[in-house]
Amino acid sequence: MTPRQRALTLLRGGRPDAVPWFGDLDYWATALIGRGLKPPDFKTSAAYIDWHRDLRVGFYLQGYFPFRTVFPDIRIREWKEGPDRFRTLETPRGTLRERWRWLADSFTEAPVEHLVKSAADLPAYAWLHRNLRYEPDYAFAEARLKQVGEDGVVLAYLPKSPLMQMVALDAGIEAVVTALLDDESAFVDALDAVGESHAKAAALAVASPAEILMIPENLSSEVVGVNYYERYMRGYHERWTARIAAAGKFSCVHLDGTLKGLLGRIATAGFTFIEAMTPAPAGDLAIEDWAACLGDSSTVMWGGLPGIYFTAQIPDDAFDRHVRRVLDVMRKEPRYVLGVADQVPPDGLESRVRRVAEFLDEYGYF
Repeated sequence: MTPRQRALTLLRGGRPDAVPWFGDLDYWATALIGRGLKPPDFKTSAAYIDWHRDLRVGFYLQGYFPFRTVFPDIRIREWKEGPDRFRTLETPRGTLRERWRWLADSFTEAPVEHLVKSAADLPAYAWLHRNLRYEPDYAFAEARLKQVGEDGVVLAYLPKSPLMQMVALDAGIEAVVTALLDDESAFVDALDAVGESHAKAAALAVASPAEILMIPENLSSEVVGVNYYERYMRGYHERWTARIAAAGKFSCVHLDGTLKGLLGRIATAGFTFIEAMTPAPAGDLAIEDWAACLGDSSTVMWGGLPGIYFTAQIPDDAFDRHVRRVLDVMRKEPRYVLGVADQVPPDGLESRVRRVAEFLDEYGYF
């Protein structure tokens, strides 16, 4: 079977000939481009898929939102100062400002100043989301479908749930908790505004040519526990997994942190699979215990290989032992996809990525 056939067979409830193997190489590719080892347009080109083919890893993830955000007629300023990127948005309810810092050594950026800092920013934040518009942007998905062929599947993103939009991007967990305690009414109104806004974008994503739709939550159980999940997130997940299924497509959620507490809850929300699952010792739950946490759910589990295992920080023999252990579990029943949890990092070793396919040849067949 091809990588595509294996993945689709499994997601449809069938039994492929072997455990599917798919890896998120986007972060690694970003570093290679930054170091001048790959061309600037590498990740959008057919050569990117050829790279996956050469490494014998299935393609699926690309960080692609199939819509454009259209801002209301307000004053928006964006500028850079050294490694910092600033943005201010002046709304009728107040001005929002954020600052993100580029980290050259790790080829990524992180928030230094969040858009929402306290409950005082919530009225402006709610006004902004109630006045955003979205337009379809399907050209890249259409191009990817032609490029990928039998080497993978085409996945696109919905927006995050309103809570995770704030936790992961716009406020941070400390400001979220403080704002909720300081002014619950304004906090809930802001979540409602984001939900109304994201529903418009999510509908465009579901109608896109993508075969798989992800809610890219970046969830971790020690940050968003059971209470917050049930109170603020489950409704969004259930609504959109049902819409995705009705469109004849597959759904997934990005759960790339600790698993205990949330795994069983999310497995009942309707997702076809849970992606980027990180096992112990990098995570908090041994891979042998994943299935028991899912109970009667048929949700597919996707992950198993922590990103750090693809670096020289982990000895070769420890890497080999871990891959064998993971495959010993995954080849027992067709409910797993072997994947990177969550990305091969900038200091990833090509030899490690190639080694996974060699292990699959020997240990990956059911």
